[in-house]
Amino acid sequence: MLQVTEIREHKDKMIAALAKRGIDATQVLEDVIKTDELRRSTQAKLDETLAQSNTFSKEIGILFKKGETQKAGLLKEKTIQLKEASKVVSEQLTEASEKLQQLLFTIPNIPNELVPAGNDETNNEEVFHEGEIPVLAEGSLPHWELAKKYDIINFELGVKITGAGFPVYKGKGARLQRALIAYFLDKNTEAGYTEYQVPHLVNEASALGTGQLPDKEGQMYHATEDDLYLIPTAEVPITNMFRGDLVNSNNLPILCTGYTPCFRREAGSYGAHVRGLNRLHQFDKVEIVRIEHPEKSADALDGMVEHVKDILRELKLPYRVLRLCGGDLGFTATLTYDFEVFSTAQDRWLEISSVSNFETFQANRLKLRFKDTDGKNKLAHTLNGSSLALPRVLAGILENYQTPDGIKIPKVLIPYCGFDLIK
Repeated sequence: MLQVTEIREHKDKMIAALAKRGIDATQVLEDVIKTDELRRSTQAKLDETLAQSNTFSKEIGILFKKGETQKAGLLKEKTIQLKEASKVVSEQLTEASEKLQQLLFTIPNIPNELVPAGNDETNNEEVFHEGEIPVLAEGSLPHWELAKKYDIINFELGVKITGAGFPVYKGKGARLQRALIAYFLDKNTEAGYTEYQVPHLVNEASALGTGQLPDKEGQMYHATEDDLYLIPTAEVPITNMFRGDLVNSNNLPILCTGYTPCFRREAGSYGAHVRGLNRLHQFDKVEIVRIEHPEKSADALDGMVEHVKDILRELKLPYRVLRLCGGDLGFTATLTYDFEVFSTAQDRWLEISSVSNFETFQANRLKLRFKDTDGKNKLAHTLNGSSLALPRVLAGILENYQTPDGIKIPKVLIPYCGFDLIK
């Protein structure tokens, strides 16, 4: 959530930056300023009314002690009138504050100056490319056919149990999943991230804090009786561990990692681009989250990008890194780098990770602050990244490592799997 003070001071700059997203934010930012002025004037009126009421109350006590009951009675009547007036003003203040909050909830984060303008993924910029695309033998298969051939993932059984988008992993497929999770967590903890096991359901305050609500409400599974939401990523519970906290600057940065299943109610579509593991309603992911000092978050984002690169190098998967344009940028992010692995059998790039800096956008919602060396309380910066999402990494391994003899296992995963070939 944007800060009102920043909007008042930098309105024109924000309008220009949000235009990268294809948004004309002129009216909504002006509405924010007007509503905030109303809120502040109403607050001042309430403060004045309450102060006057308190003054009269003290005077009433003094008059009663002096025996001037008539004067005290007159002031008591005025005090009653002021209290009634304060109730009305308090309701007006609540209304103005709620309106301001709702307006702020509709405004996405300000794109970083590095973000290119553009409407959709066709305007994203490739900033890095690494790895050779393997040449597969004739008759090579996409991963959903490999999964059936080697009996390692059963998509039909998932449909029977739950519905489309909920696969069942079996045998070496399940073990490969477990190996990837352990490998990703080990890489992250070796890099200084502390591992957490967190709840898979969160309350409304948590979903609001990281920006899933109200922007992505339709994409979340909602347990209505308990008013809890199934998490779309470990980012939500991990970041919310620090909601409302005041952190000492000496404790920054805070580095967290965790594995969770993820649940997303994405709109259904058809075709090869969503077949198999390409798009799921439930999938596994290992996440990294950082709480940073504002002066260091840009370097931290670069470090996270290098960390994901290192993992993909060890897996020996051909990949590229994209800097997302304004139109493809997530609601809460100011700058995002997407990683895509090349699926040789599908002849297309598959997104496997997003690494983002949110700067103060989430922290303002979370009221996550740190006490700086100057003694002032300031909003922290939050960052997160997939390290990594499993489905498309697994798809890339199955397709790129297939041979006439079976599917080879990347060398780095063999100690975790206990086998080097699926056959």
